[in-house]
Formats: sequence, C-alpha cells, structure tokens
Amino acid sequence: MANFHLPKDFIWGVATSAQQIEGAADRDGRGESIWDRFAAVPGNVEDGSRPDATCRHYDLWHEDVQRLRWLGVGGYRFSTSWSRVMPTGSGAPNVTGLDFYDRLVDALRAADIEPFLTLNHWDMPQALQERGGWPSRDTCAAFAQYAAAVCERLGDRVRYWVTHNEPWCVATLGHAEGVHAPGLRDPRAALQAGHHLLLSHGLATEAIRSRAPDAQVGIVTIVSPAHPASTSEADRDAVQQFDGLFHRWYLDPLLRGRYPEDALRDHVRRGHLESVDPPFVRSGDLDRIRVPLDYLGVNYYSRTVVAAGPEGHPRAVRAAPREELTEMGWEVYPPGLTEALERITCDYGDLPLYITENGAAFVDPAASAGRISDPRRVAYLREHLIAAQRAIARGVPLRGYFAWSLLDNFEWSHGFTKRFGLFGVDFATGERIPKESADWYRDTVAAGAVVNGAET
Repeated sequence: MANFHLPKDFIWGVATSAQQIEGAADRDGRGESIWDRFAAVPGNVEDGSRPDATCRHYDLWHEDVQRLRWLGVGGYRFSTSWSRVMPTGSGAPNVTGLDFYDRLVDALRAADIEPFLTLNHWDMPQALQERGGWPSRDTCAAFAQYAAAVCERLGDRVRYWVTHNEPWCVATLGHAEGVHAPGLRDPRAALQAGHHLLLSHGLATEAIRSRAPDAQVGIVTIVSPAHPASTSEADRDAVQQFDGLFHRWYLDPLLRGRYPEDALRDHVRRGHLESVDPPFVRSGDLDRIRVPLDYLGVNYYSRTVVAAGPEGHPRAVRAAPREELTEMGWEVYPPGLTEALERITCDYGDLPLYITENGAAFVDPAASAGRISDPRRVAYLREHLIAAQRAIARGVPLRGYFAWSLLDNFEWSHGFTKRFGLFGVDFATGERIPKESADWYRDTVAAGAVVNGAET
C-alpha cells in the first residue's frame, strides 16, 4: 500500500460520550439519567464507581478542545446528554444545558474541527424511563422532540448528526441481559425497545432535516463479523442466527425496510414473539425507519467466533490466547474490520461509511516523564487503520475514522477499570496524561495515512 491515497475529504477524529466524560451530574439543571440510577445500585458496576464526576469534561472542556487541536484531528464525535438538555425527557429544554453544548460547538468550529453530534449514547433521563422508557412507543415522540430542541440551537453549526449509538446494545444489554441500564431482563421488552429506537431514528431524522436542510444524518451500528467455531453444520447455522439477530435485525429495517425473516422465525422459536408479525410494528413504521441515510457509522472492536449452544442457539467462544485479547476479553482481529466494511457495502450498496469507534482497552503503566507507554494500543490502532485502508482500496466508500477514545473514562458497567483513552485520566484530580498512542495518532493524522501498510 505504498502508493495508497486517502480521499481528500477523509475525516480523522476521536470520539467520546457525555455520560462517560462530563460529570457534573447534578449541576445546572441536569436531570438524573438511567446510568446515574443504574450505577448507584451496588454490584451493577465492576469497581463500584459512579459517573458523577468521571473526567470532569463539563468543567475542563476547553482544555479538551485544545487536546483535539494538538492531535490535529478534523472531527470530534461527542454526544449531548438528553438528561442535561431535557431533564425529564420532554417539555421545555434546559437552556443552561444547551448553553454548554453551544460553547463547545463554537470552540470546535473556531479550532476548525467538525462536530459529529450523537443524540443518544445510552443516557436516557430516568424520569422518562419511569414513564416506560424505550419499550414504550411514546418515547419515540419524546426523542424526536429532544432532537428538534438540540437542532434548533445547534443546527446552524453542526452538519453531522447521529441519532443513536449501537441500538443493539441499548436493546439487548439494557433490556434483555440486564448488564446495562436500565437493567431489565425481559427479551420481549428488548424487542419493543429495539423497534422504538429504530422508529425514533426516523422521526428524529425528519425533525433534524426540517430544521437544518443541509444536515448529514446517520445512525451508528456495532459490527462484529461472525465466524464458525468449527466446520459443523450446527456451528454454521449458529453463525447465521447470530448475524440475523446482531447485524441484520437493525441494518435490514434501516436499509431495506423490513425485518429479516429468518431472525423473526428465530425470535418465535425462542418464545420472544408469538408470530412473525410483531404486534409493536404498526403500519407505516418501516417506511419511517427506512428514511434515507446520509451515512452509516460503524463501530468495530473485534470479531465473534460462534458455536451452537443449547437448542442450537449461538454462543460466543474464545478463539485466541489471553495475550491476543484486550482487557475487555476481545480478540485483537484487524481483518474483521475490512470484512465488516466490505460486507456492508456488498449487501447494502455504496452508502458512505464512517468508522465511528475503534480502539482497545489495555492495562497502562504509571506515567514516566509525563507520558504513558502503551505500545499494544499503538499496534492495535495501526493494524486497524491498515485494515481500513485496505477496505478503501477495495472500493469501500469509507469517509472517516474516529478513534475510541480521547480520554480514559467511565466505561459503563466496568467503571474505571477499563481504559481506552489516548489520554490517561487521574479520576481523583481530573488530570490528563498523554499516552504514546496520542503521539502516534497525531503523527498519523498529520501524514494522512499509515504508510507502512500490508499488501492489499
């Protein structure tokens, strides 16, 4: 790939989310979020930490913008907190909360950094959860109202919008498996939540475009190519099931206007649906969900190796030794990124794509001479960027790459135990400490490509 050239408008960026970095949970009118409530329950978060303070970005945002400028990135993906903008989930917006994002967007613009704004990165207001949350259809209208309020304030300066981050995680981890907020274990409620996330995406897209006609609106999905654990027919069938439930259950409605028939049958077989005609899908829903996307965001961390479990249901198996895993227990598998990007383009057409998250958690040593040494993270980012370049060389319309994450942060149910940042954070003081990966990423952004890539 010595002669590789990225598109002229390729955007290099980093990503964060409000709940994970802002802190100031009870200040300036912000309401309680479902993650504030979930983290307060003993046992829900690995180290017992809570996101009340986390990275203190609400107070240190100006310094963080300077770090973005130092990195040389052209884009910053961040999220607005629904609880800060609309403390009860609907009604009149909290002007003070919008003021914060107004200042942040102005600073990004002044630094020539494109804002990529995510409306829902998992932190729904607790008051709205108590009125039914995502399993309730009423939440779709509330989300559209929230999108409209943010767009009315920021739509003159924000061009790129993400409605939802990883609907699968919200629906399955939060409503079926109970390991994320709101902590439910109800597969039927999870299916309703997933559908309403998609429907609210369509409604929010309409709200944004009616207020900002030049807006580029997308949604972010998580991808994890599934490979069979063996050559057995049962394992191959399990891969098909996994793909239907994890990928196509969301991509098909968004891009084809229908739920995949095999996945509908799987849900009936599992007892999660009474029939292949879900009662929560009403006339016209799928047309609204299929509102044209300007781009699709892709979050990639690893592949999934799948074997047939009890009754043939798919189960993930560990396919690599410990030294080839991140601290999340995920295999370091760069070819999966190329595979995922090519598959989306092959199956769904030439929709512009952005890698909206890619990164790794490793145990970082203490800082020395003002820097943290993290060679494994550097290697992870390098090899995945090579994989992204390979996909572009093969015709994938990839328009940008956002490293996860700018900062070590509150990593959901893992608390402060898993660190993904290009900058380390002392959670007691808020101090940011640059890592070698920040230096490497800065150099790579300046070069515009990873120049020592493998053959295509």
